[in-house]
Amino acid sequence: MTKHIVSFSGGKDSTAMLLMMLEKKLKVDDIVFLDTGVEFPEMYEHIEKVEKYINRKITKLKADETFEFMLLNYEKKKGKNKGQKGYSFPDFRNRWCTKYFKQRVIGKYLKEKYKGFEITEYHGIAVNEPKRLEKNKNKNIKYPLAEWNITEQEALEYCYSKGFNWNGLYEKFNRVSCWCCPLKSLRELKMLYKEYPEYFKKIKEWEEKTYRKFRADYSIKELGTRFAKEIEEEEDERN
Repeated sequence: MTKHIVSFSGGKDSTAMLLMMLEKKLKVDDIVFLDTGVEFPEMYEHIEKVEKYINRKITKLKADETFEFMLLNYEKKKGKNKGQKGYSFPDFRNRWCTKYFKQRVIGKYLKEKYKGFEITEYHGIAVNEPKRLEKNKNKNIKYPLAEWNITEQEALEYCYSKGFNWNGLYEKFNRVSCWCCPLKSLRELKMLYKEYPEYFKKIKEWEEKTYRKFRADYSIKELGTRFAKEIEEEEDERN
């Protein structure tokens, strides 16, 4: 017997996928959201709104350790960096946050909750993300949006049409996952600096305590200096 599990990040693609699956009356046994603890407040509000809309509870999981602990204090148990404290900031080669928080915690939950069942997971990856689709190819994972030929923009517009707007998050960021992600574009990080200064400040505090700077090209301190100058120049031009 198979259990059908929606992997729900709360973003536009997984939201559109979930709503479309329910509209098409496809089997959904569980909807699983992994709370990293570094989500935007608007995301938590969005999830509550989705629950009310579909009249179903979303399973919310959390890792035993916080993002901050793993970033700064987790002691590596093996390998050449055995004994080193903290994973430091993730990058394209080492996205430990995805592995530790999402894959490990969700995997453990499904194994314990649905012991003895076959599991089919549904992930929200749009048709215009071929690299992600190929990278995440797995016989037990399905990608309904890609099967239905839905693009990222179409997924977002669909969500908007249903009344979901994340309180404007997608007008500020291309991706609305963790606010501390170094993989955000410079435009998005500048928006974080302007609109969420408390988060920008927190990243700066973390950077001062770890061995790797925020990004390979810029430290968060350098970005702060750059953004402050750019904003000042923009204001001068307007005046």
